[in-house]
Amino acid sequence: MLGVLAGPAVLAQTQAVVDAARSAQGAAPKAWSAYQPVQAPQAPEVRQKAWVRTPIDAFVLSQLEAKGLKPSKEADRATFIRRATLDAWGLLPTPEEVKTFVADKSPTAYEKLADRLLASPHYGERQARRWLDLARYADSTGFQNDNTRPNNWRYRDYVIKAFNQDRPFSRFIQEQVAGDELWPESQDARIATGFLAGYPDNRNSRDLVQRKYQIETDMTDLVGETFLAATVGCARCHNHKSDKVSQKEYFQLQAFLANTAFNEQTPLAKGTETEWDKAYEQQQAAYQEATKDIRAKQKAILDTVREAGRKYYNERYLTDSREAIFKPEAQWTPLDRWVNWRKQAVATDNEIASYLEDSGTKPSVVYYNPDNAEKWKTYKALREELKQFDKIKPAKGSSQFTAALELTKEVPPTHVRFGGIHERPLEAVQPAIPALWGGKGEVAITPTASSSGRRTALANWLSSDSNPLTARVYANRVWAQYFDKGIISTVQDFGRAGTKPTNPELLDYLATNFVKNGWSVKKLHREILLSSVYRQSSDERLDVVKADPENKLLAFYPRKRLEAEVIRDSLLYASGLLSDKVGGPSVFPPVVKTGDVVGKAEDFQGNRVWAVSTDKEDWNRRSLYIFTRRSFSYPITQNFDPANPNQPHHKRDVTTTALQALTLFNSEVVFDWSQALAGRVINEAGGDETAQINRLYQILYSREPNQTERLALKSFLAEQKIVVQHKAANGKFEVAVPSGLKDTTKFDPVKSAAFVDLVHTVANSNEFAYRF
Repeated sequence: MLGVLAGPAVLAQTQAVVDAARSAQGAAPKAWSAYQPVQAPQAPEVRQKAWVRTPIDAFVLSQLEAKGLKPSKEADRATFIRRATLDAWGLLPTPEEVKTFVADKSPTAYEKLADRLLASPHYGERQARRWLDLARYADSTGFQNDNTRPNNWRYRDYVIKAFNQDRPFSRFIQEQVAGDELWPESQDARIATGFLAGYPDNRNSRDLVQRKYQIETDMTDLVGETFLAATVGCARCHNHKSDKVSQKEYFQLQAFLANTAFNEQTPLAKGTETEWDKAYEQQQAAYQEATKDIRAKQKAILDTVREAGRKYYNERYLTDSREAIFKPEAQWTPLDRWVNWRKQAVATDNEIASYLEDSGTKPSVVYYNPDNAEKWKTYKALREELKQFDKIKPAKGSSQFTAALELTKEVPPTHVRFGGIHERPLEAVQPAIPALWGGKGEVAITPTASSSGRRTALANWLSSDSNPLTARVYANRVWAQYFDKGIISTVQDFGRAGTKPTNPELLDYLATNFVKNGWSVKKLHREILLSSVYRQSSDERLDVVKADPENKLLAFYPRKRLEAEVIRDSLLYASGLLSDKVGGPSVFPPVVKTGDVVGKAEDFQGNRVWAVSTDKEDWNRRSLYIFTRRSFSYPITQNFDPANPNQPHHKRDVTTTALQALTLFNSEVVFDWSQALAGRVINEAGGDETAQINRLYQILYSREPNQTERLALKSFLAEQKIVVQHKAANGKFEVAVPSGLKDTTKFDPVKSAAFVDLVHTVANSNEFAYRF
């Protein structure tokens, strides 16, 4: 045994001897770590070789055989296509698609299905929704005013397009982190930087230096959590309690983003306008022409107080912000330049109008000027006159996009902050990658013609083939999409506080193959879709429950409740109402519906926060396109655990509450869909009850009802006819009937109303809300 006073040289020599001895004895390799370089593992040998369709299966089967377990039988084809379509598209398959797949006896049937799913625009919509969860996507800023961000849908559409085009994930990262630096001539790449710009934003903040720090903190945490599954935000205030990331390293990471600003009014390049842009520009031009005289009069009034009003608001900023705002531009530091950019970006004429009102109507304020009373009276009248033109004002869209930029190649300093408090800066730091992730000190950064090049360096490191985390993290997320849980179940945390991988060799295989295939997301999905482990039945097995109660080894397929958007979209699909339009500005479907009157949600101040779209096609768009307001969740989906847009959302919760059943059963909007679904079933199946029940099951469940179910539903229908008849006995027939019927010659309102109730009941079943 070494004495406690042994020197470093002796300790090192002894350790070398011990290491050599262990190596000679064939010691076990070091435990798996997410921070070790990714190396392609050899697929293990298995006994049941015929079950192995892809290397994925060998890694899964090896663990099952070690436990004395066998994989489950294959799911029947109807169950499989429903599962695969819901996973890849977030939609139900049509009965015709199910029938075609079930009847296809060719050896490439599954390959053709997978290729068809991956080639559809619906694939990009589905994957975009999952990525937008991570990007904390919303169409508004949050905080008190929750202002609309009219350009954000362009980032959402960029994500859809990137997945549909199978853009290499490495390029996808680079565009979102540094698209403006790497491809300044590409409008798509600049729109991609909306990833960083999606932070909740308090535009009324009076401390712009603090606001800059808060924005940089949001971006740093976003990069760490989304790409690296690292809870790096813990290190902002203190050295990380679990992982070896120091507070200094956190701020070195933040330094990569220290020179980032955002222009929310970047004009669209000529010739790139979409159909929505052209419609917006046409409508905006009409509005501008109709209101130009009113707006000119308003501007003339505000111009008389603009200088004083702007000075008043500038003086309301805190001390360090005021120092930058009132400093001559020639003396601006890089931080001053950012502060003034931000001040200008949030300034609006509404502030000048408020100054005019207060200065003309409130004698108690120091800037009271009785001469402004008449000006305010005139301005107020013009404002009311302008409201009369709201009906021709564009309700959605814009002619601009949001993009990252750097205001100067000189970078504001980044300091370690005592306790994470921005008012207490300590030592200044330069950009560097934490040592835990393979960083080796400060990173070489090459400035570009218009920027510091810092984000480019960060993006290149994140997307490097040799990065130990990025490919593992994303492959794990995709696995979790298909199997409910990731190989590392804490998909957001690969650190010591997270869970250990259930199959580390499988995770490394997925990661290395992902990179080998050019970071192709579609190839990653395809291999999973075609694997035997994905084909398994979801029937629970007592032997597995006993040996592996959490089904970590995947001896049977895990059932999963559909996500909030998938439930809504599938109901819309079933009703025959779902619009297949892809992309475009976000829409406002009805919140409630009573008769023909569309309800409007209002906040506690009485301001409208949900102006329902006038175009009824918008009501039936996929949930991906519903306006995401941070202060107001769309009621039909809010009870089914949607993503929280205020932070990166890694995994959907699955709760079971009475409100979920009540939402689907009592929502008048959902009942309207049931009426449409009843009409669709009758149109497609004719008047025969058995044929109608069969068709309803085909649409919702992708299968035929069994004899017991069929008899139960016929009994329900008979009983419900009597109930409906009693409702109509008073001469007032106040029940719902199917909508969209093509043939009404043999229309029986009592029978039809009972069938709507049956449809509504079946659509509210557990089997509809789950995929098996």
